[in-house]
Parts: sequence; C-alpha cells; structure tokens
Amino acid sequence: MRRYLMWSVGLLAYIVAVFHRSSLGVAGVAAAERLGAGTTLLSMLSVAQLAVYAGMQIPVGVLLDRFGSRRMLAAGGVLMLAGQLVFAFAGDVGTAIAARVLIGVGDAMTFISVLRIVALWFPPRRNPLMVQLTGMAGQLGALSSAVPLVLLLRHAGWTATFLAAAVLGAAAVVLVVTALRDRPATTAAGTRAEADDERADGGRVKRDLGLRTSWAHPGTRLGLWTHFVTQFSGTVFALLWGYPFLTQGEGLAPDTAALMLSLLTVGGLLMGPLIGHFCGRLPYHRSNLVLGIVGASALAWTAVLLWPGRAPLWLLVVLVLVLTFNGPGSMIGFDYARSYNPADRIGGATGIVNVGGFVASILVIVAVGVLLDRQTAPGADHPSLTAFRWAFAVQYLLWGFGAVQVYRYRRTTRRRVAAEDLALAVA
Repeated sequence: MRRYLMWSVGLLAYIVAVFHRSSLGVAGVAAAERLGAGTTLLSMLSVAQLAVYAGMQIPVGVLLDRFGSRRMLAAGGVLMLAGQLVFAFAGDVGTAIAARVLIGVGDAMTFISVLRIVALWFPPRRNPLMVQLTGMAGQLGALSSAVPLVLLLRHAGWTATFLAAAVLGAAAVVLVVTALRDRPATTAAGTRAEADDERADGGRVKRDLGLRTSWAHPGTRLGLWTHFVTQFSGTVFALLWGYPFLTQGEGLAPDTAALMLSLLTVGGLLMGPLIGHFCGRLPYHRSNLVLGIVGASALAWTAVLLWPGRAPLWLLVVLVLVLTFNGPGSMIGFDYARSYNPADRIGGATGIVNVGGFVASILVIVAVGVLLDRQTAPGADHPSLTAFRWAFAVQYLLWGFGAVQVYRYRRTTRRRVAAEDLALAVA
C-alpha cells in the first residue's frame, strides 16, 4: 500500500508540472496580445521551454541516479514556481522566454523522477502498466490547464491566473518534501553500500560509463526513436498550435476548442492503461503498435488537411481521438529503457529516451510558426486555413524519418537480444 502512496505523491508533482508546461497552450492568443508577439515569436516561448526540457534530460538523468527522486522533484517544483511568478508579471517577450526557460528546467526534473519511483517501488511485471498510468494520469495537468485557465484568463486576467498557478506549484513542493521517500526501506542499506563503493572507486567515472552503456544498447535507442515519432503531433497540438488552428483556422468557438483539447487529454487517460496492458502481455509486438499509431496519426491529419474548406466537427473530433494515442504510444519508449537497462542506470536511460519526442516537438513548433508567418499577409488578423494546412504538413517529414529509425533499431535490438540469449545458453 505504501508504494501506491509514494507513487501518488510523485504523480501529483507530475500533474502540477504538466499544468505548468501546458498553461501556454490555451494562453497563446492572450500572450500574443499582451506581449505584442507574432506567430514566430509566440512559438519561441514554447521552443525555449521545450529546448531546455530536452537539453536537460540526460544531465538530469545522471543527477537523478545520484541524488534520488525526492530532491530532484523538490528542486524542479521550486524552479517551476519561480517561472510562473515571472510569467505572471511578464510584459515583453524576453521576460516571458526567461519564465518559460525556468519552467522547462523544472519540468525536466519531474517526469523521469517519477518513473524512477515506479522502477524502485514496483515489481518489474507491473512497470509497463504503472508507467502508462503515470503518463496518462499526469495529463490531468493538461486537462486542468484547458477550460479552467480559459475561464480564469477571461474573468481574472493574466497576472491573477499565473499567480494562482504559482500557488498550486508551491503546494506540490511542500507535499514532496514532507511525504515522499525515494525507495523502500528494505533497499536503503544496499543503496548506502553502493554509494560508498562509488565514492571509493570514482562515482563520476561509473556514472559516465553507465550512461555510455545505456546509449550503446540498441534497445535504448529504439526507445528514443519510439518517443520521437509518436509524441510530437499530439504535443504540438496540445501545447501551442492546436488551439489557434481550431479557432482561427477551422473557425471553432474558443470554448469548443478548449473542450477539444480536454478531449485529447481524457482520451489519453483511457488509452494509456490499454496500451500498458498490451505491452505487458505482448512485449515483442510493441514496435508494431508504435508503427500503427504513427500511421493512424498521419492518416487522420491527411483527411483533415485535404478536406475542401473547413473540416466538419466530427472529423476534427476523429483527429483528436486519434491523437489521444500519441502520448500513451510515446510511453512505450520508457518501457524499452526499463527492459534493457538495470535499475542503477534507469535515470540516465530514461533521460536519453525522453529527449526524442521533445526534440521532434521543438522542430515542428518552430517550423509551423515560421511557415505561418511566411504565408500570412501583413496586417492580417490571423493566419488563413490554407496557411495552417501547409504548416502542419511538415509533420510528414518527421513521421517518415522516425518510422524508418524505429524499424532499423527494432531489427538491431532483436539481433542483440538473440545473441545475448545464445551466449547465455552456451555458458
């Protein structure tokens, strides 16, 4: 029972982190008006946040293996709290970018810290399901940043809205500091002994070798490319460009668009456990599921982008429902990291995997912003539907490249595992 309590504390910290991360998604239009930013500058707010998040994953993974989840979650929470305070009073793009950078650094410390809690508190057979539950339940933060934030921005204003976000972050930090423990007490002695050995033999060298060993295993890179190819479409849609696309491009009312983003989150909550159960029962078919999710995403976007005129509401709902598989699909990457790395280097391996989807998301966010700017006439109130269509078409390049990499490292990983099994049989 205690393991579920520890997981719940970490999960709450992650929910709050996703709330901070996603808060710009529905505030994009308000941010453009407040900061006087065009679509390219607006995209830089998300890019700065995601670039820092992606760039910090591997360093944070190494620090996580050294300092543990509790310290990293507390430090991350404090940074995100500071970021929301700065964002609440930001009046120019430079200050706003600095605020999102703070949020990105804090956010980078959160998810993989919670995954380490799962790895150390739960038996291996439960890991695929618990990782999916973590990722999907964490999306409650995105849900709470959709309709509630729209209402707060409308009725309370910019500063009050993000001050409220900062207060929520402070509560999460207090809970982590007072209630969370890194691992069960039965493994604490072993942990101290391992720490003594590291100090005697050169802990930094061991950690560096562990990170290199994780990267050298094709299973870790299979996880990286799985995360890369599955996550970005849903992330870009939820984090920044989905709301403008639905309201300015497709002509939906703001409340309807916010509900669509909420549907994206709720759908992910339902799909996560199903995908986790599938991975637990059929681990050798995980890559087939990944490629199926990529194909379905590309097909749904094709239907929307090629529809003559504005797409009907039912088709947009179908698109959102298909995108609900993106988040759970990206979690399969972390299952690969756990499968092919021992617990003492799970932080670094998870950090490597987590880079993939956010690098892809950065590329798409920047590309969409630049393409929208180039296709929007000077003085126009917002980009046209045609501009949005051409901008979102950039996704096909990343789907194609990522799918090839998944197929490549699937084959390499299977050969590596077969060779290791043969060596064990001979021994």
